[in-house]
Amino acid sequence: MNLILLAPEEITHDRLARVRDPRRLAHLREVHRARPGDRLTLGVEGGGIGRGELLSLDEHEARFALEEMGQPPPPALPVHLVLALPRPRMLARSLEHVTALGVKRITLLHTRRVEKSYWMSPELAPQKIRTHLVLGLEQARDTRLPEVELAKGFRPFVEDRLPDLLKGRRGLLAHPGMPRACPRGIEDPTLLLVGPEGGFIPWEVERLLEAGCEGIHLGPRILRVETAVTALLSRLF
Repeated sequence: MNLILLAPEEITHDRLARVRDPRRLAHLREVHRARPGDRLTLGVEGGGIGRGELLSLDEHEARFALEEMGQPPPPALPVHLVLALPRPRMLARSLEHVTALGVKRITLLHTRRVEKSYWMSPELAPQKIRTHLVLGLEQARDTRLPEVELAKGFRPFVEDRLPDLLKGRRGLLAHPGMPRACPRGIEDPTLLLVGPEGGFIPWEVERLLEAGCEGIHLGPRILRVETAVTALLSRLF
């Protein structure tokens, strides 16, 4: 945890912050080994970043005196990530990784090779998703939560949602065997589509290309989803 992320309601009018969440309290005690008088990096969800002096810490509450909180969070990547829903354990890691890298819009998509049971996973509960997003923000010292939406039908997504998403954006379909290598260092607003571990099926690839996406690849190696997404975002931006 490189940043203590505060909810606005945890801050009082006299610029005091009270943290009562067991996870953050345990991290302060066991990882930071924080003591009263320590100055730590704090951020306000949706707001700025600054420093705060730890006034007290016990098993039930940490109290901070806030200093100036005007430092802006890191800039977001100009990308909307469309990710075929990974298996639950991989979903958790993927959400944390892409959030830490600066993705602010994520669509989880159903495709032919996504098992229907994945959509029943407790990892898709809003609070579980939020937990993984917060972990990514804390890692990267960011304060702006990404937006996450679920698209449980491939055809409705391609026919009804994709045309609007591609307006003003460059659509990039990452899939093994595409003729063009992944570009480097682009600045265009981008829609990046990444398939499941087995990849998109040929029919899905055809529909996405017909809709106006460009096919790109990362080379001959077949990568795990969280590895591929991290490599794509790092190379693109």
